[in-house]
Amino acid sequence: MPLSSDEQVNKTSQGLVSALQAGPGWKPGYRPAHGKGFMLNGTFTPSAEAKALSVAPHLNNASTPILARFSNSTGNFQIPDADPNSNPRGIAIRFELGPHVHTDVIAHSTPFFPTRTGAEFLEMLQAVGSSGPDVPSPKPIEKFLGTHPFALAFVQAPKPTPSSYAREMYYGVNAFKLVNEQGKETYVRYRVEPAEGVDTLDEADLKEKDPNFLHEEIAERIQKGPLVFHLKAQIAEEGDITDDATKHWPEDRKLVELGKVELKGLEAESDKEQKQIIFDPIPRVKGVEPSGDPLLEVRAAVYLISGRERRKA
Repeated sequence: MPLSSDEQVNKTSQGLVSALQAGPGWKPGYRPAHGKGFMLNGTFTPSAEAKALSVAPHLNNASTPILARFSNSTGNFQIPDADPNSNPRGIAIRFELGPHVHTDVIAHSTPFFPTRTGAEFLEMLQAVGSSGPDVPSPKPIEKFLGTHPFALAFVQAPKPTPSSYAREMYYGVNAFKLVNEQGKETYVRYRVEPAEGVDTLDEADLKEKDPNFLHEEIAERIQKGPLVFHLKAQIAEEGDITDDATKHWPEDRKLVELGKVELKGLEAESDKEQKQIIFDPIPRVKGVEPSGDPLLEVRAAVYLISGRERRKA
């Protein structure tokens, strides 16, 4: 997983890492975004439909071992699970294909993303950082949201707290290109759907919850059996925009099940493992290619820069 060959991408990514680290509750040794989380392990079993879409090994092998991480939003590694700022929640799934060979799916619990480019996202974070309680209105973030409708839509989109990480829907931010044996290319966006369906809590429910209730709930739930999700691909049609994370595809687009995710246990050394693992938004495996979305290189560099810093801490 290298840094980008484009130095401007790396400069923007370093700026994003620094801006995220300036947020409340961040501490060296933790992620500057989605800082609170834990690791699990399990298996992925692909569907017959997946094999028709891509030659990727995890979509063709009988099964693939996986690692996964559930997380809360923000860089505060101690944020209470009931805090509304913990939303959107995140899931990252690593498909382990061999020694030092892997590919990842990363998703969060909203179909929205605030900006098309890393530079815009950095501008947004800097506006947030300059909009303290003593700053008069209109604050920098108010001005930014007033001129960036997709960022405003992200902020205003409902982000309810789930009753369980296993009862949450997760959406991929970026589009990818699946390539099959005949060379046919299909643009997709991932969804990770809970087998038991989505279930959320209201404010009254949250008042009684422990700060770590979601982790504790998973620890109890997983003793009764695997956490099951369905990895699905929303299929783009001609004319759908594939290089802009702020642009949704119509909900009537076909959803194809790529396979079943079964999370079977908590990682024994979760804290150590999540400090070391650096997830990669770019697939880097035959049969799955990045789209032209400019966010991908920036996101990958952010993950790598912050991951290297985390390992050294």
